[in-house]
Amino acid sequence: MAASELYTKYARVWIPDPEEVWKSAELLKDYKPGDKVLQLRLEEGKDLEYCLDPKTKELPPLRNPDILVGENDLTALSYLHEPAVLHNLKVRFIDSKLIYTYCGIVLVAINPYEQLPIYGEDIINAYSGQNMGDMDPHIFAVAEEAYKQMARDERNQSIIVSGESGAGKTVSAKYAMRYFATVSGSASEANVEEKVLASNPIMESIGNAKTTRNDNSSRFGKYIEIGFDKRYRIIGANMRTYLLEKSRVVFQAEEERNYHIFYQLCASAALPEFKTLRLENANYFHYTKQGGSPVIDGVDDAKEMVNTRQACTLLGISDSYQMGIFRILAGILHLGNVEFASRDSDSCTVPPKHEPLTIFCDLMGVEYDEMAHWLCHRKLATATETYIKPISKLHAINARDALAKHIYANLFNWIVDHVNKALHATVKQHSFIGVLDIYGFETFEINSFEQFCINYANEKLQQQFNMHVFKLEQEEYMKEQIPWTLIDFYDNQPCINLIEAKMGILDLLDEECKMPKGSDDTWAQKLYNTHLNKCALFEKPRLSNKAFIIKHFADKVEYQCEGFLEKNKDTVYEEQIKVLKSSKKFKLLPELFQDEEKVLSPTSATPSGRVPLSRTAVKPAKARPGQASKEHKKTVGHQFRNSLHLLMETLNATTPHYVRCIKPNDFKFPFTFDEKRAVQQLRACGVLETIRISAAGFPSRWTYQEFFSRYRVLMKQRDVLSDRKQTCKNVLEKLILDKDKYQFGKTKIFFRAGQVAYLEKIRADKLRAACIRIQKTIRGWLMRKKYVRMRKAAITIQRHVRGYQARCYAKFLRRTRAAITIQKFQRMYVVRKRYQCMRAATIALQALLRGYMARNKYQMMLREHKSIIIQKHVRGWLARVHYRRTLKAIVYLQCCYRRMMAKRELKKLKIEARSVERYKKLHIGLENKIMQLQRKIDEQNKEYKSLLEKLSNLEVTYSTETEKLRSDVERLRMSEEEAKNATNRVLSLQEEIAKLRKELHQTQSEKKTIEEWADKYKHETEQLVSELKEQNTLLKTEKEELNRRIHDQAREITETMEKKLVEETKQLELDLNDERLRYQNLLNEFSRLEERYDDLKDEMNLMVNIPKPGHKRTDSTHSSNESEYTFSSEITEAEDLPVRMEQEPSEKKAPLDMSLFLKLQKRVTELEQEKQSLQDELDRKEEQALRAKAKEEERPPIRGAELEYESLKRQELESENKKLKNELNELQKALTETRSPEVTAPGAPAYRVLLDQLTSVSEELEVRKEEVLILRSQLVSQKEAIQPKNTMTDSTILLEDVQKMKDKGEIAQAYIGLKETNRQSPQDYHMLNEDGELWLVYEGLKQANRLLESQLQSQKKSHENELESLRGEIQSLKEENNRQQQLLAQNLQLPPEARIEASLQHEITRLTNENLFYEELYADDPKKYQSYRISLYKRMIDLMEQLEKQDKTVRKLKKQLKVFAKKIGELEVGQMENISPGQIIDEPIRPVNIPRKEKDFQGMLEYKKEDEQKLVKNLILELKPRGVAVNLIPGLPAYILFMCVRHADYLNDDQKVRSLLTSTINGIKKVLKKRGDDFETVSFWLSNTCRFLHCLKQYSGEEGFMKHNTPRQNEHCLTNFDLAEYRQVLSDLAIQIYQQLVRVLENILQPMIVSGMLEHETIQGVSGVKPTGLRKRTSSIADEGTYTLDSIIRQLNSFHSVMCQHGMDPELIKQVVKQMFYIIGAVTLNNLLLRKDMCSWSKGMQIRYNVSQLEEWLRDKNLMNSGAKETLEPLIQAAQLLQVKKKTDEDAEAICSMCNALTTAQIVKVLNLYTPVNEFEERVLVSFIRTIQMRLRDRKDSPQLLMDAKHIFPVTFPFNPSSLALETIQIPASLGLGFISRV
Repeated sequence: MAASELYTKYARVWIPDPEEVWKSAELLKDYKPGDKVLQLRLEEGKDLEYCLDPKTKELPPLRNPDILVGENDLTALSYLHEPAVLHNLKVRFIDSKLIYTYCGIVLVAINPYEQLPIYGEDIINAYSGQNMGDMDPHIFAVAEEAYKQMARDERNQSIIVSGESGAGKTVSAKYAMRYFATVSGSASEANVEEKVLASNPIMESIGNAKTTRNDNSSRFGKYIEIGFDKRYRIIGANMRTYLLEKSRVVFQAEEERNYHIFYQLCASAALPEFKTLRLENANYFHYTKQGGSPVIDGVDDAKEMVNTRQACTLLGISDSYQMGIFRILAGILHLGNVEFASRDSDSCTVPPKHEPLTIFCDLMGVEYDEMAHWLCHRKLATATETYIKPISKLHAINARDALAKHIYANLFNWIVDHVNKALHATVKQHSFIGVLDIYGFETFEINSFEQFCINYANEKLQQQFNMHVFKLEQEEYMKEQIPWTLIDFYDNQPCINLIEAKMGILDLLDEECKMPKGSDDTWAQKLYNTHLNKCALFEKPRLSNKAFIIKHFADKVEYQCEGFLEKNKDTVYEEQIKVLKSSKKFKLLPELFQDEEKVLSPTSATPSGRVPLSRTAVKPAKARPGQASKEHKKTVGHQFRNSLHLLMETLNATTPHYVRCIKPNDFKFPFTFDEKRAVQQLRACGVLETIRISAAGFPSRWTYQEFFSRYRVLMKQRDVLSDRKQTCKNVLEKLILDKDKYQFGKTKIFFRAGQVAYLEKIRADKLRAACIRIQKTIRGWLMRKKYVRMRKAAITIQRHVRGYQARCYAKFLRRTRAAITIQKFQRMYVVRKRYQCMRAATIALQALLRGYMARNKYQMMLREHKSIIIQKHVRGWLARVHYRRTLKAIVYLQCCYRRMMAKRELKKLKIEARSVERYKKLHIGLENKIMQLQRKIDEQNKEYKSLLEKLSNLEVTYSTETEKLRSDVERLRMSEEEAKNATNRVLSLQEEIAKLRKELHQTQSEKKTIEEWADKYKHETEQLVSELKEQNTLLKTEKEELNRRIHDQAREITETMEKKLVEETKQLELDLNDERLRYQNLLNEFSRLEERYDDLKDEMNLMVNIPKPGHKRTDSTHSSNESEYTFSSEITEAEDLPVRMEQEPSEKKAPLDMSLFLKLQKRVTELEQEKQSLQDELDRKEEQALRAKAKEEERPPIRGAELEYESLKRQELESENKKLKNELNELQKALTETRSPEVTAPGAPAYRVLLDQLTSVSEELEVRKEEVLILRSQLVSQKEAIQPKNTMTDSTILLEDVQKMKDKGEIAQAYIGLKETNRQSPQDYHMLNEDGELWLVYEGLKQANRLLESQLQSQKKSHENELESLRGEIQSLKEENNRQQQLLAQNLQLPPEARIEASLQHEITRLTNENLFYEELYADDPKKYQSYRISLYKRMIDLMEQLEKQDKTVRKLKKQLKVFAKKIGELEVGQMENISPGQIIDEPIRPVNIPRKEKDFQGMLEYKKEDEQKLVKNLILELKPRGVAVNLIPGLPAYILFMCVRHADYLNDDQKVRSLLTSTINGIKKVLKKRGDDFETVSFWLSNTCRFLHCLKQYSGEEGFMKHNTPRQNEHCLTNFDLAEYRQVLSDLAIQIYQQLVRVLENILQPMIVSGMLEHETIQGVSGVKPTGLRKRTSSIADEGTYTLDSIIRQLNSFHSVMCQHGMDPELIKQVVKQMFYIIGAVTLNNLLLRKDMCSWSKGMQIRYNVSQLEEWLRDKNLMNSGAKETLEPLIQAAQLLQVKKKTDEDAEAICSMCNALTTAQIVKVLNLYTPVNEFEERVLVSFIRTIQMRLRDRKDSPQLLMDAKHIFPVTFPFNPSSLALETIQIPASLGLGFISRV
């Protein structure tokens, strides 16, 4: 379709903007051809009329669909133009925090000005081995692509890193080199990769400085070649530098610094070693204070100095050279402080004894006067004479600065040269990857010579870049067979010609430099005359005659001519250099200037330091000797042009990879994007040119499958054919009518720019229409459902309403009827009430009237009665008054009379009172009164007591009054006594009585008062009690509240303590797991070092044995006694030797590392000394053997035949040894004659000789092993013959052997042997001499000679008693003969089996009795007893052998009998069918032999000592899990080995136990080393090792392990040895096997995980493929096959079935499954976090479905409790995160609570990477991500982004006892263990 058709309403376009460069707007109406104005609406809502250019009528660029925004590759954008590129970069950088983006073949890197966690080793491992388009853009992806192409195409690679200062070039180059160092490793132990990385701090310190744009700006260009060998491991590196900015040494602009090294020196001035440099702070020196910014924020110069010195040390720059470098640098600083005093306008002087110059001369070791003189003078040479001329002060300052620059430049070159020497490869370089870190295009307000050279270099690089891009485009079109049309692209060759061609700018500059009076002005005029108006790229500024303008590919740049000539000449006075060269005290200084003639350029490395480029035609030009002076006079521009040409040749000979670094802003603000600055750099670095070239052709490319998957929705069912290619063609012809808009390639469809957006629009419209239709249908269905529901509800409501109304009407009728009834009764009631009221009123009136009349009558009668009563009372009153008056008068008369009579009586009484009797009478009356008073007092006391009892609570108050009363009573008592004695006190007593009465009244009143007070107190007390009760109630409530709080606090504390306890328990478990993991990692490292040690040992043996040819033989006992570290047998060494020699020919030729060589040399010296000592010992033993031989000849020839046989064997072995020596000498000769790589090649003469001899050696070895076994058996029998007790049951033999040894040497040697045996340390007998077995056999023969000598002496002494003993023996033999005849007669009656067993038992009983008899007989003569024991042992051995043979024969016959019985039974069954019952009855019965019951086995296996290696070989080394082991009982090898250990324990033979266990462990290690990549082998031996470990625990005899044993199993426990240490060794071995198993299954699963879990669409059609860029190109290695989730599950099934088949413990299987699932989850999540195209809603659904399938597999295998599901939790949460809503704060809260297994970095990363696949999905807003970060800021988790996929959980081996009885185990014949017998 036409482009104008896309400009419809709501289409979005980009319009230019002066601030934001480009702004987005939306069309308000359709564009029609011919319209001059577009109606637009900006994003902020403002309407705008955009006027089209009337000339070009060019429409504004269209904006890409939102679905394409944020793509990894800019070429994936449908509309390829500047605003689209800028917007895509901005969205990725600001919103997604992604700093890397592809632009075709270019990686665009934006400096974030912030440390990002994306460069760790986990990220490196994630990118290693991945295709470039599969992962998100990264510098590691570019490095991996370069590394992969180097290995695949065998072509050298280059990574070109360019950009402005501060854009991050150096950091990008540094990370690329770190990637190579980490991924490849080094080919030797010299740590080359560390040295390559260590060169960075050195070069940064001497070549980087702070500028206004960058704190660590590289002020030079460098090209580092990293060399690799044939295995693509780093072997070295080489560095070339370009155009060091020397002017910075003497001048820095404002806010800038000099090179870092100067400030590092000043910061370290206080160090003791720097005292002699006499340094001060940076503000003291002129060369470091000009910028006014000596400190960089966040940088510690002193610490950086330490790093620089460490890097120098690592690169081999010694401390003395380092101090020399620092002296020169300090001298430059002091030289900058040298001042000059003007004498006149043409001359100047240095002040006398000028301190800075003095320090400079002292440091440089030159004369002060001479240097001061030449700083102020110069020498002029003419044709006839030479004279000295003074110079002005300005010229002197310039000369000083030139000298400082020259010294620094030479020092820089010297350091670069030494760094190259340190990085120089010691072996031949196979290929290299070059990293070019070079300055980008620069334009400043003032541009000088440096900017001119930099921009010249960028012009060359841009040309090379354009050609490469053009070439790749052409290759892609040709590969797909697309018609190739020439694309017009910008060619900057005219600009390059302007600079470097003949009569170009550089030529004119060099010509002007040669002129005597050349100046910048004259050079400028020449430029104007030559190029102005003749070259379109050259212009002259309007207002300047000392500048010129060049139109570069990026921009116009105005250069100021001032200083060009001086910088190009780089003039320095020769006399000053001669002064420095003449330094005698400082040797480094002349060395700098001696190398001047050899330096290719002032700022490049020496050619001699370069490694020749392999597969490259570029070679550095060799300077001829006669041209040295001319080379020295070359200008800087000429040298830079030459070095640049060399660089371009190197780059053209390699495959380039481009990294363009962009500086987002000039203020170093993190993640701030300045559009103007970004566009400038994009234009300058060629990114937009790449876009333009891509857009000119067919930028969008889809494979047919991708196109089909994406646009399947646009096809109808009938359009879909089996041929995807034809289907796509048919659809495209219908969709896009213009066939020029697309092309069909072989594998891809090519679209022009905008067509993908058009297809996306059609697809979106189709999907939108489908969505509308679906919405319409769903909404109609929902409305219908709603209508039906409403209708049903309406009907229901109507039904209920009508029912309600009917009920209401019925209620109304009832109420009406009820009302009538109520009215009836009401009216009746009213009438009745009225009647009753009238009747009652009538009756009341009658009653009132009648009552009134009755009351009147009653009143009348009452008055009459009362009047009568009144009359009666009046009359009585009058009579009483008269009576009273009469009575009163009479009483008065009586009173008068009686008074008169009383007076008379009184007189009489007074007279009587004066008499004694009267007193007595009176006293008697007084006593009565006192008694009465006493009685009254007692009553009062009682009352008081009652009151006291009633008021007990008031006792304290009125106790005082009671005491007073008591005191009064006492006084009364006293007065009573006084009254008895003195009557005259009666009156006083009366007064006292009156007083007492008065007091009594007072007491009563007080009592009342007290009672009132008591009542009041009681009331108050009650009130107080009530108040107290209230307070008590309050206190109770408070107490209850406090109790509740205390209870709550206790509960909270308990819960907290429980949580803490749980947390502490978890922490302890974590610590335990960490400790276990640390221990297992140490074991892993130990096993790795062990393997490394074995490899080095083999290499050392190979190196030691090659110069000394000789046949190496190993004693057969050696392999049984070797340690855990050596497990190589003779056969495998003989087989592997040619392979090793074939695999490592280059390593033999390569020079060794010096430290390793010295260690080996020292080891060889030690071995030679040991050999010499052993040779001396051998000589001494030979002398002893000769003496013993002489004595043997004197002895009677008892065993002459045996000794003769042994001597013949020894001679034969010696002759064979000589023969093997001669053969190896011939081999050495053949190797030394031709020292070439072909010597060890297959088919070479030496190789064939070696193979033939090794074959003969292996055959001869088998023969000699059998002979040695025979000799050893003879030696063992001889040793056993002289032992006083049975060695099978007695452990005191060692003491007796020591007592038998004659000299100290033998005892020491035996002690050493015992120690070595116990320690189980490796002893390589073949290293003691050239024929180790011969040595052992010879030692054994000597021991046998000594034993025979002792036997001969004992026989001589016993010869005298022989006759008597023989007579006794004859008599005993007669008795024995009779007894044997009786036994024989008894045995003949027994069955054959019982007969043999009985005869053997009788023989043993007889021998035992005989032994006891001879012990008593020979108790006094031990020698006779010893000879008797020898014969006895021989007989016993013969009997045991006979018993074994009979046992084997019996078992064999039993098997045959069973077979025959089975066949007979089958035949009898067949015959029985044809025989009648009568025949069966009549058949005679034959006698049947009843078999004897088999003997009860003890669950032990016996083997001979010499069969140990055969046992290990058949049971471990040659046992194949897929073959024989499939049909075995699970763990059978472990049971067999344990039963052998049991038998050795039963024999109490510690050496046999130790030897068997060590051989077993070493055998397992060896088989795992040989077949360690086979999962079945590793699983099989992990299962058997664990079973062996469990058997050692189960039968150890420890109570903890015997709980589940049967009584029979407890009887089988070990009795003599505690094998706890070996259990630990086996546990460590099992851990190592487990880790190896994990590595094996990881290697198997790794290729499947990403494809099966992420890439494969398990649910078809859910995820649509998005457009891809150029990264899916031929650079990716061809797919080896697509894995699916079913592939992973099938592999898991295979793993599980193999482990179950091998009988692995269920708990161990769970741990393996957990580890497998962790690997799957970690690898999947890591890949998800590094792939933006995988972070979508549909991919989340795919992942969750895949995880559910894995969970289903766990349920099927009953492994849900293994913890495997929990390891997938991070992946599950990541998938959920892709699917949940991501808009509101509630969504953020839900995400934070849901994603507890993901770290904050992972959550933010997933949200940043989330990419909609369809337009209906929405992007995650930046504000939402910020909300998530704010909510998660308090979460303490790891900042690491990726999971550690290499993490291995610590493994445990829970005790799992076996119920299998050992005695029931049968050994299959297929194992080849016939030499083992059951016991």
